[in-house]
Amino acid sequence: MGTVHFGVSLPQIKRTWEETRAAALEFERLGFDSVWLNDHLYGIPGPQIPILEAWTTLSAVGAVTNRVQLGTLVSPVGFRNPALLAKMAATLDQISSGRVIVGIGGGWFQMEFSGYGFEFPSLRARLQQLDEAATVMKRMWTEEQPTFTGKHFRTESVYCEPKPVRRPPILIGGGGEKVLLRLAAQHADIWNNLAVDQGNLAAKVERLTAHCRAIDRDPASITISQQCLVVIGANDVDAEAKLEKARQIYGGHLGAGGPHGIAGTAAQCIAKIKQHLALGCTMFIIEFFGRDTREPARLFAEQVVPAFR
Repeated sequence: MGTVHFGVSLPQIKRTWEETRAAALEFERLGFDSVWLNDHLYGIPGPQIPILEAWTTLSAVGAVTNRVQLGTLVSPVGFRNPALLAKMAATLDQISSGRVIVGIGGGWFQMEFSGYGFEFPSLRARLQQLDEAATVMKRMWTEEQPTFTGKHFRTESVYCEPKPVRRPPILIGGGGEKVLLRLAAQHADIWNNLAVDQGNLAAKVERLTAHCRAIDRDPASITISQQCLVVIGANDVDAEAKLEKARQIYGGHLGAGGPHGIAGTAAQCIAKIKQHLALGCTMFIIEFFGRDTREPARLFAEQVVPAFR
């Protein structure tokens, strides 16, 4: 069986740094491939909910871990000038010895843009920003003094030194079939399907493939990733009880309650993952259900991951 990548979202909402650190170290010990932070400035759904900022926290995680890759899911390009974001990512790649994945998107949570004084233009303009940002970052990581003049961003003979250890993979998240997936075909090393679209994965992959072929890019050069809530139980009764709680809390918007959700016993989770693999998805960015996500992560690492190694 080919390589399957299992990443895990770190706790960051209503959590202390000590809790986030402990989770990162445990996920690395358990053998997961990557750890991820959401790049929001407000907790979801409201601004009063505490949340750790993604890039400062990810830098601290990079300093205390040794192997896991480090990613954002995802960074709205309207939060930070992309030249600055490229410099930040290059620095973290140096700190972590080449483990950074830069997840970017157009942004959607207008409340946090307004609260922090950031412009929140139309969806069309935000996607244009995404296009320009990806171009700026790739050039800064690979060219000596790139100059870029776009509608939204510009650089002038800019240096980004030291360069990253590797050219960080770019993950683009979202499901807009006309524009977003076209940008993914153009720029992304990884495309991440939103949890809310988990049931539409096959159709999204088909559209992404069509966009790749339109620009003569091999669709296989893009890793397909699925954001997902995973609800795993020790047995049928335990799994169903946890799934019912997940339905009550999340209402199915993270995919666990639907027919495509990765939920149940270890054997049931394995079967659902194989369904995703058949659609070309080889990367999973998992939000484990539970107050202490280390407990279900241990069960998943012990009973599910070995089936794909």
